[in-house]
Amino acid sequence: MLDIDFQREWRELIARLEAQFGEGLELETVLFLIGVQELGQGQREFKKHEKLDLMHIAICRLLSQYGYYEFEGMDQDGWPHYKTIGKLPKLNPNEQSRLMKEAVIDYFKNAELLN
Repeated sequence: MLDIDFQREWRELIARLEAQFGEGLELETVLFLIGVQELGQGQREFKKHEKLDLMHIAICRLLSQYGYYEFEGMDQDGWPHYKTIGKLPKLNPNEQSRLMKEAVIDYFKNAELLN
């Protein structure tokens, strides 16, 4: 994805999400929201460790689009679990952020929420 297109799509996505959830969304907040969506239990109060688990769920779900993770199933509490199936490339922090933002954009496109 060209940098100009990427920046435009990211800004548009954040603007749409901020219209729904409030100003000042960062990548970590978007990951949390995706984790809540993937958990499928609706919005509620989450404990600190659950918030981290939700972000992990989001990362696994997002990177499953690229063949790094595969959905294994739900546990007895209804939490999704993934297994690693591909080796993640060594990326610096900026490259990691870019990869995750591209994955977020693809996630919303695939969910037909950006059309």
